[in-house]
Amino acid sequence: MRAAGAGPGPVGVEEEQASERGKWGLYAGIVGGVVVLDLVTKLAAQANLPPYQPVPVLGDFFRLTYIYNPGAAFGMSLGGHSRIIFGLLAVLAAVALFFFYRSTPASDRLRLIAVAAVTGGAIGNLIDRIRSPRGVVDFFDFGIDTLRWPVFNVADMAVVCGVGLLLISLWKEEDQPSDERSR
Repeated sequence: MRAAGAGPGPVGVEEEQASERGKWGLYAGIVGGVVVLDLVTKLAAQANLPPYQPVPVLGDFFRLTYIYNPGAAFGMSLGGHSRIIFGLLAVLAAVALFFFYRSTPASDRLRLIAVAAVTGGAIGNLIDRIRSPRGVVDFFDFGIDTLRWPVFNVADMAVVCGVGLLLISLWKEEDQPSDERSR
């Protein structure tokens, strides 16, 4: 009698298929969740906030300021072609991240979560670039007086958190002995 999952028999195939379904469910759920939450919050900001006028939430420290960012992170701009260039970069990033997802083992949940968060954020901001020639809707505004962090959105948070988790995942992989990594 062989152990469950010990070979290419029916039990091993079923376990592998279940693992792949779980991997896909985790990835698709996070990507979809980030995209939906990002879109809903952007639509709410557009419907309820006056453009370019800060609305204090916690005094001057945290405000909601509905703006359009025609560039990329931290207001980077490539002039009149920013929308197209950053849109194409987002598509390329989403495709590359999908292949990264495919090569990630189902057991590496941290890396799967990280890749899904970055993908969801890239898609969320891509949707904005497609929706409006004005740019990406940003509305979270933190700072003190004139020392302010660039205004951002849910998609931006997902990208930053995802990259942080990805770095942790890669760092943990580097700390493993090479014989453990090859398993």
